[in-house]
Amino acid sequence: MDSEEDMLDAHDMESGEDDFYSGGTDDYNDSDDGEPDYGFVEEDADDSAMIASHRSQKSYCVLREEDIRRHQMDDIERVSVVLSITEVEASILLRHFHWSVGKVHDEWFADEERVRKTVGILESSVVPPSDDSELACGICFDSYPPEKIASVSCGHPFCTTCWTGYITTTINDGPGCLMLRCPDPSCLAAVGHDMVDKLASEEDKEKYNRYFLRSYIEDNRKMKWCPAPGCDYAIDFAAGSGNYDVSCLCSFNFCWNCTEEGHRPVDCSTVSKWILKNSAESENMNWILANSKPCPRCKRPIEKNQGCMHMTCTPPCKYEFCWLCLGAWMDHGERTGGFYACNRYEVAKQEGQVRLRYDETERRREMAKNSLERYTHYYERWASNQTSRQKAMADLQQAQTQNLEKLSDKQCTPESQLKFILEAWLQIIECRRVLKWTYAYGYYLPDHEHAKRQFFEYLQGEAESGLERLHQCVEKDLAQFLNAEGPSKDFNDFRTKLAGLTSVTKNYFENLVKALENGLTDVDSHAACSSKSTSSKSTGCSNKTRGKGKGSSRIGGSSRNPDDN
Repeated sequence: MDSEEDMLDAHDMESGEDDFYSGGTDDYNDSDDGEPDYGFVEEDADDSAMIASHRSQKSYCVLREEDIRRHQMDDIERVSVVLSITEVEASILLRHFHWSVGKVHDEWFADEERVRKTVGILESSVVPPSDDSELACGICFDSYPPEKIASVSCGHPFCTTCWTGYITTTINDGPGCLMLRCPDPSCLAAVGHDMVDKLASEEDKEKYNRYFLRSYIEDNRKMKWCPAPGCDYAIDFAAGSGNYDVSCLCSFNFCWNCTEEGHRPVDCSTVSKWILKNSAESENMNWILANSKPCPRCKRPIEKNQGCMHMTCTPPCKYEFCWLCLGAWMDHGERTGGFYACNRYEVAKQEGQVRLRYDETERRREMAKNSLERYTHYYERWASNQTSRQKAMADLQQAQTQNLEKLSDKQCTPESQLKFILEAWLQIIECRRVLKWTYAYGYYLPDHEHAKRQFFEYLQGEAESGLERLHQCVEKDLAQFLNAEGPSKDFNDFRTKLAGLTSVTKNYFENLVKALENGLTDVDSHAACSSKSTSSKSTGCSNKTRGKGKGSSRIGGSSRNPDDN
């Protein structure tokens, strides 16, 4: 297929190393022999989790609520067994040390007495036990029988009614109830969840348990909640991974490091600047500078919305002036060019006598206009790919719920053999995300690095072209089989074509991401190699870099050299 060859063979650049984009095989016709595995989904994966599981390698684990509770209890039991303390005391320790089992062990064995004092786990009671038939509550000062009195490890006696009120108040104040201490102002003894279970109401116990569960994620440095609205899944992230992109089971993709949406190949600082720029007032000011001029009298910005050069400021100013030279209109007339020109301005401009403020204003307007046009160029394409991605996600949902069943009936093919269509949509969604962020990458690429910019724009153009071919195939070519009256003999050819395009596009974008994350270092190595070759008259370097100045690596999915054609 010629359309695929355009993507596989890129502008005759090659290098001595393996092909830049040869991470997969070109022989995608094997799809007829069985279901091809492109690393998107497992065969038994639920459709609802396909987006979350399409990566072949993960540096994270998605946790449901029951998984979080299990991990939490496992940590509590482990600390309880190793330190020979109760589970209540173990949970207090873990909360204090942000649920780090290793930190608890290190601190405990380094200085157990200090840790006990700091956390509030006392070995012995501060108040000696009493054999009296009645005890005075330390809050209401009423006397109660021992069965109506409760205390924590310190032994300070308080009646159950006061305890309930104290616990209820702190629970209603928020998650701070997890660090509850003895009501005695001078005592630092910790109050564990056993007292809450014993004395709090069912509603308060439910709130406390929710805070307790959430603290395991929110206080844990290697876990975070999925930031998607309404999502209750948590992410357990493996430290040391260079890839921060996470796909939750709710289908939301985000960056673990900054919790913004997934943005490879752009780093978090660039994303932060780009988002701020999109929402900041700076672009409004750029528009004002580019499309308006200040009134010479009141300095308010004025937009010229008609062809006439005669401007009148809004009340209460009402100053009349010339749009070109900003001079008073009473000094203008037929002799100065009339309503649509300004001879005074043109003559002064030709003689180089335009006043400094005019030059400065025009310079600022021109700079603002250029900056606004450049930003608009990148933003429109960034937003366009975002819109296309959202549409692709809706199309994927429709394919899962309607189209596969319909296509299965029309083509007499089991739905299990139509997963290649879902894989294509998943790849489109991922590629649209990557392509979207390449525009933010391009916006912040330094202007003076001409070779990198030229190479980047070439790679970006090839990516757009290849993605459009895949998108058109799964969107338009598929329609003829959905609307067919019966099985089509061309369906197997369509399967081969779509599976092949999916594989090639996946290959290309994966390597595109790697290239951009590495800062397009191939361009630097090519320049260094060319410089060395020129100065030494050596052919050892130049005979392997006969590209067009855009890089030393050939971009494509094929492992063939151009000379083999």
